[in-house]
This record gives sequence, structure tokens and C-alpha cells, in this order.
Amino acid sequence: MSPNGSDRSSRRPMRRKLPQALAAGLVLVTATGCTSEDFPRLGMPTPVTEEAPRILALWQGSWAAALAVGVLVWGLILWSVIFHRRSRTKVEIPRQTRYNMPIETLYTVVPLIIVSVLFYFTARDQSALLKTSERPDHVINVVGYQWSWGFNYMEDVDGDPATPGKLPKEVASIADKKLEGVPEGAEGVYDAGVPGDRNPQNGNPGPTLWLPKGESVKFVLTSRDVIHSFWVVPFLMKMDVIPGHTNVFEVTPEKEGTFMGKCAELCGTDHARMLFNVKVVSPERYQKHLQDLADKGQTGYIPAGIPQSDAAKNAETNNP
Repeated sequence: MSPNGSDRSSRRPMRRKLPQALAAGLVLVTATGCTSEDFPRLGMPTPVTEEAPRILALWQGSWAAALAVGVLVWGLILWSVIFHRRSRTKVEIPRQTRYNMPIETLYTVVPLIIVSVLFYFTARDQSALLKTSERPDHVINVVGYQWSWGFNYMEDVDGDPATPGKLPKEVASIADKKLEGVPEGAEGVYDAGVPGDRNPQNGNPGPTLWLPKGESVKFVLTSRDVIHSFWVVPFLMKMDVIPGHTNVFEVTPEKEGTFMGKCAELCGTDHARMLFNVKVVSPERYQKHLQDLADKGQTGYIPAGIPQSDAAKNAETNNP
């Protein structure tokens, strides 16, 4: 058999398998759990806060930019494979392109432009997401500890602005500037979880953080031991909970329901058990929950973090 005949016979099985491979790829792409409503979010859950659509838009824009770059690269690869493949009748080395300044400038400048654009939108959105108001409707101190979560609702539950007379020692480790927005007389109520807790409505593991719909909530994040990460999945945002440093961010829930939260930082042996729930309810139901905690004797605060001197805890007040 001639060499050419051998080449043709070896290519026939590949030609028969190509449609099968394309069909398998089509099934792989289409036979997923995504509906037409889910697909535009590109794997992200449905946003439930006022701020989350900004994060979703950044995610979608990044994917669009990546797809555009991918299509360009795949196109150039296929073009080279098809139009510059080795001919069976010509064995000479094709003409080489070296030291082409326009091409080298192109593949240096274009990536810099892409990275700069992505950096601009990321920095813009990050600044907006980390901005907090001077007078949020509510301030909640989220406390991470091995292996669960505690929630200090910094509210004036009894309606008396004269109590307490000074900042309780349990939250004295929080930087003064991070406590802006806490109302006068915020004696507070708390809820402290353990890994074995369950949400009574759906049975999901972990304690439950209650939030009011349509009202701004400032989270003050503190840790009592190691680094954790506070992540409410449909908020599309997470932030580290660091011992000795207080992080803050603010959201406004827009949808009632119970949502899943978890620690997103490997924090030790039982990291996988650091789960919690977020229950968004009406403002009236939220106030009723605070009163229920007070009626159960859960007034005041649980310890928020590691002890620090005034100089140490206020050293980073200019940071987000």
C-alpha cells in the first residue's frame, strides 16, 4: 500500500469519530441543571441584596471579556492549523517571522489594556461595596470562633438611651471608628451558635442570623481565635474575619427567605461545620425576634474578639 493510501485509511476512523465527539460535546454543554433564567448569571445564585447586582455585573463582564479573548485565541489557533498545516507534497520549513515589532507591540499592549480595564472596574466596584453609611439602620457584630458563629445585635432593645452608660467590655476590642452607627443606649441582645444547631424551619445546620428586609445592615466582623470568612452565598460577597482586625461592610436585603451561609476560609479541623443561616424577614418580625431574645435572657453581648489596647485596636481606623 502506498504511503498516501495508508494516510487515508488512518484518517477514516477519525472522521467517523468526529461527529460522535461533537455530539458528546453538545450534550455536555446543554444537559446541565441550568435553566434559561439561570444561564445569564453564569453559575451565580440569584442576588437578594441591593448591592449584589453590582457584583453579578462584574462577574458577567469578566466572563464576557474572557470569552472574547478565548474566541480570538481559538480563532488564531484554528486559522494556523488549517492554513499553515504541513503539505504532503512540500516538506520545506515555512517562512519564519522574527523580530516583527508591530506584532510584538500588539501582543504586549493588548494584554495590558485588558488587565487595566478589568482592574478599573474591580477597583470601582470594590470601593462602592466597602462604603458604609454613617447612620445604618442596624449594626450587627458577627463573631467567628471555632467552630460556629455568634451574632451581637447592637440595638437599643429596651428603648432607654441611657443604658448602658459605657461600651460593654465584651465589644471593647472593636475599633471605635468601626462602631459608628451604633445607636445610643444599645445594650444589645445576642445569639451564640454551636455546630449542632439547626434552623427550626428547614433543618439546615448552624445558627440563624435574622435581618430586616429593606433596611440597611452594617456587619462588624470580628474573630476570637483564627481567621474565618463570613460568606452569605446569595449576597455574592464574602469578607475575612480576622483576629485583631475589624472588617466591616453593609448590605440592604431585598428578598425575604432563609439563605445559606458558611465560613469560606480553612480555619481548622471542623471548618466544614462552620455553617449558618440568614433569615430575612419584615422589619416588624425582626424587632419581634430581638424582643424574643431579650425575653429569653440573651441580653448584652458575647465576647467579640481578642483583647487589645486602645492604641492597637484603633491603629487601622483608616482602613475599610
